Amino acid sequence: MTADRPPFRDPSLPVDTRVADLVGRLTPAERLALLHQFAPGVDRLGLAAFRTGQEALHGVAWMGPATVFPQAVGLGASWHPELVRRVGEAVSREARVMRAKDDRVGLNVWAPTVNLLRNPLWGRGEEGYAEDPVLTSALAVAFTRGLRGDHPAYWRTAPVLKHWLAHNNETARDTSSASVRPRVLHEYDLRAFRGAVEAGAVAGVMPAYNLVNGRPNHLSPYLESELRTWTEQELLVCSDAGAPSNLGDSQAYFDTHEEAVAAALRAGVDSFTDHGTDSTIVLGRLQRALERGLIGQEDVDRAVRRQLTVRMLLGEFDPEHDPYARESAYDTADHRELAREAAEAALVLLRNEPVGDAPLLPLREGGRIAVVGLLADAVKLDWYSGALLHRSSPLDGVRERFGANRVDFAEGVDRIRLRTADGRALRVPEPADGGSARDAEIALDPALLAGRTDLPPLTADTEGSVLDLIDWGGGVLTLRAPDGRYLSVAEDGLVRASADEPGGWVVQETFRFETHGDGHLLRHLGTGGYVSVAADGAKVAADRETADVFAVETVERGEDAVARVAAGADAVIVVAGNDPHINGRETEDRTTLALPPHQDRLWRAAHAANPRTALVLVSSYPYAVPDAAAALPALLWTAHGGQAAGTALARVLAGDVSPAGRLPQTWYASDADLPDLLDYDVIGGRQTYLYFDGTPLFPFGHGLTYTSFAYEDLTAAVDADGVRVSCTVTNTGAVASDEVVQVYARPVAPSVPRPHRALVAHERVHLAPGATAALAFTVPLSALAYWDVAHGRWAVEPGAYAFLAGPSSADARRTVLVELAGEAPGPRPVPEAGLEAVDYDEQTGTAIVDRTRVSGDAVAPADPAVPGTLLYRACDFGDGVTEVAVTAAGEGELVLSAGSRELARVTLPRTGGRYAYTTVGAPCHIRDVTDLRVELRGPLRLAHLAFPG
Repeated sequence: MTADRPPFRDPSLPVDTRVADLVGRLTPAERLALLHQFAPGVDRLGLAAFRTGQEALHGVAWMGPATVFPQAVGLGASWHPELVRRVGEAVSREARVMRAKDDRVGLNVWAPTVNLLRNPLWGRGEEGYAEDPVLTSALAVAFTRGLRGDHPAYWRTAPVLKHWLAHNNETARDTSSASVRPRVLHEYDLRAFRGAVEAGAVAGVMPAYNLVNGRPNHLSPYLESELRTWTEQELLVCSDAGAPSNLGDSQAYFDTHEEAVAAALRAGVDSFTDHGTDSTIVLGRLQRALERGLIGQEDVDRAVRRQLTVRMLLGEFDPEHDPYARESAYDTADHRELAREAAEAALVLLRNEPVGDAPLLPLREGGRIAVVGLLADAVKLDWYSGALLHRSSPLDGVRERFGANRVDFAEGVDRIRLRTADGRALRVPEPADGGSARDAEIALDPALLAGRTDLPPLTADTEGSVLDLIDWGGGVLTLRAPDGRYLSVAEDGLVRASADEPGGWVVQETFRFETHGDGHLLRHLGTGGYVSVAADGAKVAADRETADVFAVETVERGEDAVARVAAGADAVIVVAGNDPHINGRETEDRTTLALPPHQDRLWRAAHAANPRTALVLVSSYPYAVPDAAAALPALLWTAHGGQAAGTALARVLAGDVSPAGRLPQTWYASDADLPDLLDYDVIGGRQTYLYFDGTPLFPFGHGLTYTSFAYEDLTAAVDADGVRVSCTVTNTGAVASDEVVQVYARPVAPSVPRPHRALVAHERVHLAPGATAALAFTVPLSALAYWDVAHGRWAVEPGAYAFLAGPSSADARRTVLVELAGEAPGPRPVPEAGLEAVDYDEQTGTAIVDRTRVSGDAVAPADPAVPGTLLYRACDFGDGVTEVAVTAAGEGELVLSAGSRELARVTLPRTGGRYAYTTVGAPCHIRDVTDLRVELRGPLRLAHLAFPG
């Protein structure tokens, strides 16, 4: 190789050879510098600076205008992998075009999010695809293939899956620990990640902020024991922002930051996202860890190799051969059409009952339509959206489709004045320049954008301004000026009408009324301060005692405006839902499934005025709306649908396209149906459609169309590749439509708790009236397996399995049985292997904790003051044992019993620390096969039970 073309720039060589050459040319200091998110360039080798991380969940985010597709949960509702692949392709093509103009746009994209939507109160549910691991995996495979591109050697972008592992809570998200038993780990959480990794379209993963089984995810032993065993490809693990510092700060898992970064590097973290663009802090910690021998040069080199592999695949070192270097597809007609198609595919028709002689939807031509509600003229963006190139709200779409002269509108806000004790009312002054917006700002971290200070603050006078008040639930309010700008607070503490929409890492546009005497204090939630009116304008201060007391003067109630418009219409479309920056978002979980009372009043007012009322829920998550589902003839749901949401909705309302989306998660009837947010045991907690024993409001996979389908000829046969399932589906109605054919399976007589039914295959097909499709699926036997904790392996239980085909998880149109050979589950070989504490069958009152800081699990009482119990079924003690040896840490007592007979009582003296394990023996006489119950008392951590005698 010539001196001016070193091996690392030779595309004819294997990637690992090229990477090894490049690593060898870097000095130790240059290698270390590559471990921060913002890696510097190396001029002498021609290496450019490189940034890991570009948000691209449903469009290129944080870098200015780009095509905005439906939220990820909306893509999940499409149940359409090929569509999702095309969306991924469009996103990655636009990323390439944007990078050519702005090198701050990254090609290492942090998407998709594959955390399962276990609990609908999770604030970030909008980012995931589904509660089911099979559906999530199928869509993740599709999206990452689209992001990656189809060239055999070069990648268009390099996707990183978020967030490893078992992460479904924002409450105490950096300090809470998810207790994940082995069955849930293997059968549920890992499955969501595995498919995309095995498909070869994933560059790496990002660990989550939380802990799993007492150990921070940035130290997860499963990065090595699971993730990196699924592929021979190098995988890059990028930390989440600030998480390395959390190890020594909020989590206090280590005494020093040097120990923390060293442990994360050894566990498999390769790129440290910490302290923004300032790499000196993290690099200083890593350098000191090297000097103290906590890590070696080989640990640094391993991480550098993984990062450089990604850069090599992206074509950085031989751009002349990069097939994606001259990408030009940005805001194309195809991308705009795809955004509309995706928004249509995401629409779910939940209910459509007759009003008179026909269902309410599709709407009849020729009548007047009232479009009402707080989201009727809104296109809401979320934290991971790009800026809109195009905008179509529900009102826009309906006006365009049906004619503006036939559409009436009422938003339904409460119109109020806020008067001080001296009778003055808050006034929004006219800005000197007419309120023109500032030049668009772009930030790698939009949380760094400051509020506007170039506009005059609110004042007060006799007349004041009429403000639009929206109550988003839980008492969280937004106030809007007559010109449409939201009241906001900037760093100087002054209250201005300055925001186009609520937003920001800390939302500065939300307020709360606090009762005070005969009036209300107005508290600003972003700062916690209270509003008062001073000579220089309205401002927020921390002092509650000097705050103004406001009287709320109602000019018009929202429900009155809605009822007035609804009464004169032939049909009413009420559009309700959430703002993705309020009451449920990153950093904030929801507290209830209920629709906010303000919006509940609006649909009731509309329906009372006009029975031909449909409710369209536009939201990032499910709602519990049993009254609406019982009273209204039509109910639809869609996630925030991006730039073409309004056009898509109008086409569905008109019948130009039949809705065919399906729910990607269970819609529960009430909060009482939900487990605790921090209960991650989907099996023991009977969670998701897989295990939920109640009756949901709308089941997983539910969604109606404007036609009907017949399912016939369901067959299932076992061969060497698995179970081959086939059926025919016929459109028996008069309207062309997609149908989402869903196949579920369940063992008929399982020996351990198994799902009521589990999705094993699905396909979205389009059928003209009278047309029939013959569908065939191969279900691998691994899809029917469960994790056998008795033997620490996957097992397919022999016996009969039911395969069910239909349009939802609760609507099996056809069922067929097959017999599988499998391997009969055997009892636990206790004398030979003992019992790992974590391999229980059932538990009450316990939590899984870390056995060491590196690996291994133990079990402890969730509350040391309350005993916890573990049940191990079918323990085979053979001809009998006479002793038990308990390996545990802490102090306390264990009581072993079989049935009503106490077998042993073991006292554990204080061992000196949570990782100071000792083994204590006691007499224990038991034989044959029996269930063993272990009660844990006190602050102890049980790791293992052995029966040596």
